[in-house]
Amino acid sequence: MLVTALALPLMAVAQDDPSNAKTEAAMKPYIQKIRNTEIEFTMVPIPGGEFLMGSPDSEAGRNADEGPQHKVKLEPFWMGKTEVTWDEFELWSIRLEKALRSFGGAETGPLEQAADAITKPTNPYTDMSFDMGKDGGYPAICMTQHAAKTYCEWLSAKTGHYYRLPTEAEWEYACRAGTTTAYSFGDDAAQLGEYAWIEGNSAEKGSPKYHKVGKKKPNPWGLYDMHGNVAEWTQDRYEADFYSKFNPNQAVKFPLCLADDEYPRVARGGAWDRGPEAARSAARMASDAEWKQQDPQNPKSAWYMTDALWVGFRVVRPLNEPTAEERKNLRLDAVVPKGVKPRVTIE
Repeated sequence: MLVTALALPLMAVAQDDPSNAKTEAAMKPYIQKIRNTEIEFTMVPIPGGEFLMGSPDSEAGRNADEGPQHKVKLEPFWMGKTEVTWDEFELWSIRLEKALRSFGGAETGPLEQAADAITKPTNPYTDMSFDMGKDGGYPAICMTQHAAKTYCEWLSAKTGHYYRLPTEAEWEYACRAGTTTAYSFGDDAAQLGEYAWIEGNSAEKGSPKYHKVGKKKPNPWGLYDMHGNVAEWTQDRYEADFYSKFNPNQAVKFPLCLADDEYPRVARGGAWDRGPEAARSAARMASDAEWKQQDPQNPKSAWYMTDALWVGFRVVRPLNEPTAEERKNLRLDAVVPKGVKPRVTIE
């Protein structure tokens, strides 16, 4: 169904639409609108290139899993200007887009039919924002990596453009934005408050919390909240020694630690309840079962991280769309982790 849906809009997209770029030189920022809603988000072009992934031994706050540094070469892609918000996420997760379409009597065309066929999560047992804010641009949180990847499938079907989670390498490359320092603005953690919501500046009325996206300074490539606010899911399985598998003198193309088991997976960027070390460009975070230990369901949900109030995600869109076989072999699309029995809703 997804492959068919992705082919549909290409005939209808205007030639001057920046989202229809075919070459890196033609890539520009574009606004992705969600049909039949008022919701939209901005995608920023990230140029292809080579960078040194990981941190040097001399970096303050460095962890052993950030090395050894190694060269990585990546193709160009677009990345979400901000983290995915509740306004966007709930169009899929609680079927708001379908409800709005029905209420307004809007057309249910081929794209909508394809999107409606994507699996939806069961309803959460509680408000997953935990009263930190929802409407108006707050980042969506508490979803599993599986839920984030399924949202990307829905978004791909709904828009006709292929969206997915970034790989860990793509995320760090975009975060660094051509820099080699601890943060995208330099090494001085004292400046972090200008760019990030972290422990120490995220309190509101006495209580630390996440904040609306895009309220701090962006990095050099125009991406907001890459440091702090909420950590962001990547595609990869977490392996502490994964970087040691590569030749540090030879650039590896599109490194990806394939994930089958539910834990651990990689999140990046630090968060509103973490210190400056966790917000560094090279810092890695590994998920574990404690992220949903209070989930009252048995077996525990495949969709919600009830105890991970710090984790969200943003989307990327590669210029060169992978084939269906590549997506399957690289686990780029949603695959239920081993040992998980998801409760699902298919419409």
